Amino acid sequence: MKKHFIISMAATVTMLTACGGAQKTTTAKADKFDYTVEQFADLQMLRYRVPGFEDLSLKQKELVYYLTEAAQQGRDILYDQNGKYNLRIRRMLEAIYTDYKGDKNTDDFKNMEVYLKRVWFSNGIHHHYGSEKFVPGFSQDFLRQAVLSLDASQLPLAEGQTVEQFCDEIFPVIFDPKIMPKRVNQADGEDLVLTSASNYYDGVTQAEAEAFYGKMKDPKDETPISYGLNSRLVKEDGIIQEKVWKVGGLYTQAIEKIVYWLKKAEGVAEDEAQKAAIGKLIEFYETGDLKTFDEYAILWVKDLNSRIDFVNGFTESYGDPLGIKASWESLVNFKDLDATRRTETISGNAQWFEDHSPVDAQFKKDKVKGVTAKVITAAILGGDLYPSTAIGINLPNANWIRAHHGSKSVTIGNITDAYNKASHGNGFVEEFAYSDAEKQLIDKYGDLTGELHTDLHECLGHGSGKLLPGVDPDALKAHGSTIEEARADLFGLYYVADPKLVELGLTPDADAYKAEYYSYLMNGLMTQLVRIEPGNSVEEAHMRNRQLIARWVFEKGAPDKVVELVKKDGKTYVKVNDYDKVRQLFGELLSEIQRIKSTGDYEAARALVENYAVKVDPVLHAEILERYKKLNLAPYKGFVNPKYEAVIDENGNITDITVSYDEGYAEQMLRYSKDYSPLPDVN
Repeated sequence: MKKHFIISMAATVTMLTACGGAQKTTTAKADKFDYTVEQFADLQMLRYRVPGFEDLSLKQKELVYYLTEAAQQGRDILYDQNGKYNLRIRRMLEAIYTDYKGDKNTDDFKNMEVYLKRVWFSNGIHHHYGSEKFVPGFSQDFLRQAVLSLDASQLPLAEGQTVEQFCDEIFPVIFDPKIMPKRVNQADGEDLVLTSASNYYDGVTQAEAEAFYGKMKDPKDETPISYGLNSRLVKEDGIIQEKVWKVGGLYTQAIEKIVYWLKKAEGVAEDEAQKAAIGKLIEFYETGDLKTFDEYAILWVKDLNSRIDFVNGFTESYGDPLGIKASWESLVNFKDLDATRRTETISGNAQWFEDHSPVDAQFKKDKVKGVTAKVITAAILGGDLYPSTAIGINLPNANWIRAHHGSKSVTIGNITDAYNKASHGNGFVEEFAYSDAEKQLIDKYGDLTGELHTDLHECLGHGSGKLLPGVDPDALKAHGSTIEEARADLFGLYYVADPKLVELGLTPDADAYKAEYYSYLMNGLMTQLVRIEPGNSVEEAHMRNRQLIARWVFEKGAPDKVVELVKKDGKTYVKVNDYDKVRQLFGELLSEIQRIKSTGDYEAARALVENYAVKVDPVLHAEILERYKKLNLAPYKGFVNPKYEAVIDENGNITDITVSYDEGYAEQMLRYSKDYSPLPDVN
């Protein structure tokens, strides 16, 4: 639950809501590098550079190469975690895309192509952010005819299944809006397990799942295991049990390949600390033992001297409606030595920030331990970080490891740079900012303060504060992710305006923070609504977090008109009248949310989320969508990975690793499905 997604105005771009929306290929050039690949539906595909890779030693390049191979072998795991039919649907659609003999210029085929590209992007048939099921822009008759035109060997048929039976099984999942309508359902008062399409539970109810894991927990345990993190919970023959993701268990075909490449990486580790961490991760994959996972996390946190670093495993719990089970993801990276000086300044002052936080003293850490922060260059994105990725990550997630051993915080510099380079001058700020004053603030300071907010969120926000003794880390249940992201965001918002940042040389003057405040409030109150379909509520944790904060500040500051929604020329704008008061309100909300987190006050968390984070004003929503549509942009961005290839001499030795950036989106996805798809059709 420690991701930070980009929300800067420069990086927010428009949606074509129909699945069969027009596709276009555009090019954004900066420094002679083509960042933009193509645009379709509500998505824009970008490329990112990996500057500095050529300066790594051969051994370091080899390490990156092995880790990137491990990062790609887990791709199928996420598809299956997101929904039990996803792999079969993807493979069926890919077969049609590549081998269909009919007319590929029809609307049905073109709309099927867009649908497939959306499935690739979201690692399944539900929207990666909103989690609603895609509405196909092609007919059932077309799909059936296309499937029947293929050889049966090209289709992901279950054992003994005919092609007709396959269609009868799969088509309702695609076309019936009542079947698996949401990947993650967060609607208050519903059974979140039974009404979510994610594949973390089978045959159990929410109450049964909560009771199963509740019995495992010891409230006196100060080093609690993350029970349920790496398993599917199922009921078979009336017995509830876990199917663990490990070698020899569920997903073994993919995990064995991940382990193979991790062992290769272990052999070229930069130092003993890194080698030990990789070895312990391998042991975790081989045993599925969550105590071993904690041991790995501690070793990983303590590996501070390696230039190359990585995330690989079952990490984030956003995809589980109960916030227990983790999706598979990977990120391979190396430290950006110059840019890291900024985050080192922040982390080096961690105790000062903790001591001066506006939260109650009983909820503060007496001694902040092991906060390390760096700016990294992403070498590859995988699993739940591909194609859509965070711009900042803070791990590990276990509160006790963070308290006793520290955490690592990273800002992904080359990803942020790609967002900004591809998005500058897209017309968004001109359309939605209130006046020239706000536009000038954002133009002058927006990139800088956006990056600082991310740094503060990741470096310090997630690692700040403490749980009171005996408080269950999962006490906030389904609202835990939203509250945690709000806590980290508020920490960053409060401090991005602090004079300490000017003193440390991180901001140029006392007005810079206003760019982030205005951008954040405009996004939370208005512009992030472009990511919501008409009539829907806010579901995704990061979006809920941002609306919660913005709406709470708007309401609490209303008597003094601290923040207003005003009309100008028939359009709605955010107007900030008192930036100092906004900061005060951010501090008050941070204090309350830290209290909720520290005490495990579920009812207070629920009230905040339901009152401020969920509901959408339909009139304002319609206006924002209409204005945004005219910009002809896309609200979501994702990335095509670089391609790494080993140069091998006649003796079988690696003499170099090359990196190229010319692979297209569909080309890459089809290659991944060919080379990195070890799981069977049914898991």
